[in-house]
Amino acid sequence: MEATPPPWWRAALSCRCPRCGEGRLYDGLLKVRPACEVCGLDLQAHDTGDGPASLVILLLGAIVVALAFLVEFRFEPPLWVHALLWPAITVAGALALMRPLKAALVALQFRHRASEMGL
Repeated sequence: MEATPPPWWRAALSCRCPRCGEGRLYDGLLKVRPACEVCGLDLQAHDTGDGPASLVILLLGAIVVALAFLVEFRFEPPLWVHALLWPAITVAGALALMRPLKAALVALQFRHRASEMGL
């Protein structure tokens, strides 16, 4: 009897296999493994394309711009503070959001049986 897969959001936040919830999804920073090391699920069929990057750009861009305006109008710091602060926050935020968003798309593809190979 096959175990029930974890909810897609739990697999996404933990960056684990969408079928078993145990195996690691990534082999490196953002490279999806060829197959799950625990249950053997073929992960090569699930291609997220540019979806996660587009979502990170839109979401993080809106947040950073709103925060930059807030800091500028509230504290009026010199320009060099903005030049140091916002690139660092943007890079850190992009790295923090990219892995779980990509894992979420892989988990949703698995849940809805959508893949490049028509599984």
